[in-house]
Amino acid sequence: MEKLTFFAVSAPEKLDRIGEYLAERLSRDVVRHRYGYVVIAMEALDQLLMACHSQSIKPFVESFLHMVAKLLESKEPDLQVLGTNSFVKFANIEEDTPSYHRRYDFFVSQFSAMCHSTHEDPETRTRIRIAGIKGLQGVVRKTVNDELQAIIWEPQHMDKLIPSMLFNMQDNDDTDRAGGEENPAALAESCFRELLGRAAYGNMNNAVRPVLVHLDNHRLWDPNEFAVSCFRIIMYSIQAQHSHHVIQQVLNHLDTHSKNTPRVRAGIVQVLLETVAIAAKGSIGKICVQSACTFVNPPCTPPNLWLGPTVLEVFNTLLKHLRMSVDFELGEGSRRNSGTSLSSGRGKENEERIVQNAIIQTIGFFGGNLPDYQRAEVMMFIMGKVPVYGTPCHTLDTVTSGFKCKTMSAGLPAAFLEPLCSISLMEDSELRQLVLEILHNIIDRHDNRAKLRGIRIIPNVAALKIKREKISKQDVVFMKKHGQQLYRHIYLGSKEEDNVQKNFELLFTALALLTIELANEEVVIDLIRLSLALQDMALANEENMPMFICCGIMALVAAYLNFLSQMIANPAFCQHVSKVIELRNMDAPYLLPEHVFREKCVLPESLDREDSGMYFQTTDIADALSGPGYNAERLGVAYVPQVTDEDRLTRRKSFVDTISLQVDILSNSLPDQSTLAEEITFETLKKAIDTTGLEEQEREKRRQVMEKFQKAPFEEIAAHCESKANMLHDRLAQIFELTIRPPPSPSGTVTVTSGHTQYQSVPVYEMKFPDLCVY
Repeated sequence: MEKLTFFAVSAPEKLDRIGEYLAERLSRDVVRHRYGYVVIAMEALDQLLMACHSQSIKPFVESFLHMVAKLLESKEPDLQVLGTNSFVKFANIEEDTPSYHRRYDFFVSQFSAMCHSTHEDPETRTRIRIAGIKGLQGVVRKTVNDELQAIIWEPQHMDKLIPSMLFNMQDNDDTDRAGGEENPAALAESCFRELLGRAAYGNMNNAVRPVLVHLDNHRLWDPNEFAVSCFRIIMYSIQAQHSHHVIQQVLNHLDTHSKNTPRVRAGIVQVLLETVAIAAKGSIGKICVQSACTFVNPPCTPPNLWLGPTVLEVFNTLLKHLRMSVDFELGEGSRRNSGTSLSSGRGKENEERIVQNAIIQTIGFFGGNLPDYQRAEVMMFIMGKVPVYGTPCHTLDTVTSGFKCKTMSAGLPAAFLEPLCSISLMEDSELRQLVLEILHNIIDRHDNRAKLRGIRIIPNVAALKIKREKISKQDVVFMKKHGQQLYRHIYLGSKEEDNVQKNFELLFTALALLTIELANEEVVIDLIRLSLALQDMALANEENMPMFICCGIMALVAAYLNFLSQMIANPAFCQHVSKVIELRNMDAPYLLPEHVFREKCVLPESLDREDSGMYFQTTDIADALSGPGYNAERLGVAYVPQVTDEDRLTRRKSFVDTISLQVDILSNSLPDQSTLAEEITFETLKKAIDTTGLEEQEREKRRQVMEKFQKAPFEEIAAHCESKANMLHDRLAQIFELTIRPPPSPSGTVTVTSGHTQYQSVPVYEMKFPDLCVY
């Protein structure tokens, strides 16, 4: 062997003839089953290959690879292992020049087949599988760094490489994990990591797609432990800037399985959550910020952008599947009511809840790692979706968790605040609780919510060690512009008849957080006016609210004014509040939160309005705040909630009612003339003739208007004018809709009836044109 090696090195031009001769001898020995000579010939080939690195080695390599292929084709496990070991040695050699004609298609196929060996003997089967994995690892090392061998990343090769590794990883036994190279699962995982680590930008999709196909074919989404571990390996192995490719692939795969079983969809969503979580540990902002300008104008654009799924695309896909899951759940419920088995129906509904919770958790984690300006835009995007039984509020609650916006205008832009406040007035008690929790997430920038949990008379607010900063100019402007919306939300939300203790607790926390984060002297006066208006509403009880609601409102006002008086550290104010609370403790404990929310609290039939000592008095509070800093005169002006379009409805609608109402309006856009005509009776004629007292009523009305515009705060006047302008705009829009309509078209018109779109074609001879259009 030494003489042969010296001869080959001295005369490299003879290498090709030496290789041909050894290959011929080895082929003959393989056929004759003279395996001892086969081993000798293969060792000679290996040593010559390792010793010679000249340009003349190319023809010799062809003979070498031809003999390795001969060994791999044989049925003898020892020869297959021998050929694999020789190929691995060759793969570790760095060639000086790339090969233009060499291909490894056969080796990929043969090594992949060895990875799936089903030999009867377990030890032999393990040896063959390990040899196949090592062979694939050698192919990867030999080809991925060779620009001329980029063909290895093509689908026909990846579809063999990736499943072979996953198949062996799938049979992993934790007890044999420490076996290292002797354990097929550990070796396959190492090879899988190495392959993914070498994947370039354009090869990621071809590397991830076979993983998804393998998980589909082997039904590994339910349960999905192996799927999760696979994508953990992928996310930790690839380069960080390629993470968005994986997220995009999983999102697309979720689309293809939109009609699969709930557990399969839940498994895919949980894998998506895992990929997002791992990406977030690196820099999810970089992953998500690309192309974000499609729906937001960021204040600054990171320099290292790359193409990929936009934030909109991710959230749009997740919300679409969330809506589909809710539709499936509702469909199962209706079918169950129509006659299917109760147990199977409930089981499917519970599985859909698993899907929904997984999607909500993913949206929350994804949104929770976005920068502030993008998170606000995402919240508005979620609100713009068709709401389905409160699911957008669940997603918003998770997105806004941990939200720390510098200015409130960034956290609560008008396009987000208005629909959120609209949802807050729905008839579902739990939905209103969710909206309040979303507001808490956004308003609470110093993590004070835990200290304010529950509703109670706090004896010493200073002991809570509330964290706060001086209100900024931007937040002052925000409260002047949007404060009335927040007050109205609290005022109307507190008198809902289905309120429970948690609703009042969340309302108290909302008032306290407004005081901590956004209250200057002017806002403090507004909050006191709001509290006194709540007290007056409960005392008057013009809407015949249940006594529990009236007492709950009283308890809410007491708890909040106790908190506010101590926060602004006004001794006279604190004294007045303490006096009222003390009297209630003795004579009316049902007006305090510690008593009214007990299960066996005895409630009165009505509230005694004459006992003024039980209630907070406007004059006493005004005297306490008459010093510098506070405009106590404004306390004399009663708070009136801002009038909006919703107040013109006879009752607030739920989501389904709202959607059906829109459909009814579209389908019945032309009003019935019979309903517009007022019924003329004797009483209406009598009222029209009788003019006595009209002048006095007119004078009194003018006086009230003058007084209102002289004493009312600017925000209330602006809200009043705005509501009138909105009413005028609505009437004008209705008139334009009735008068300015496009002419009927022979191609058809679109109408919406009971949620279904219909196209109605109008023949030309039946169309009626205006006179000016007819010749």
